[in-house]
Amino acid sequence: MKGKLVIFSAPSGAGKTTIVRHLLTKGFDLEFSVSATSREARHTETHGKDYYFLSSEDFLKKVENDEFLEWEEVYKGTSYGTLKSEVERIRNKGKNVIFDVDVIGGLNIKKYYGDEALAVFVQPPSVVELRKRLTARSTESAEKIAMRIAKAEHELSFAPQFDVVIVNDDLEKAFEEAEKIITNFLSN
Repeated sequence: MKGKLVIFSAPSGAGKTTIVRHLLTKGFDLEFSVSATSREARHTETHGKDYYFLSSEDFLKKVENDEFLEWEEVYKGTSYGTLKSEVERIRNKGKNVIFDVDVIGGLNIKKYYGDEALAVFVQPPSVVELRKRLTARSTESAEKIAMRIAKAEHELSFAPQFDVVIVNDDLEKAFEEAEKIITNFLSN
């Protein structure tokens, strides 16, 4: 039997990656769907583990060949996408696929797979808190953070389109809520 899909989407800095990493340790038979991107790797990232880092040319070739389940140019010159081959590789092993994707990508995957997928939106407690979290990361310039905040304000308007919303104002509570939601989805 093919595995189910669990999609986590959120504005950058809301905590989706932290929640996804937590869930991967909890024995839900989940395997992480590694996204592809045309951006450069950060010093803490590994090709094939955090992302498949592709050149802009290679990324566009895959778009032209319809190899993506979803993709988006998230920032000018920087695209992200989910390779169909990655999702099917995991599902064909009978494992459940967990995604850490942007908001539009998450909605597109949900639309493609319907009831086989659960779309979870992780919401920060406030935009002010989000700015603090992004600044504390120390991975990006003030200009990049401002871009992410502007994008986050827009992305928050999509929350009602998701199956479930988790407000991440207390990480331990968010972990518990995510575990409960995943347990219910995978057992039905």
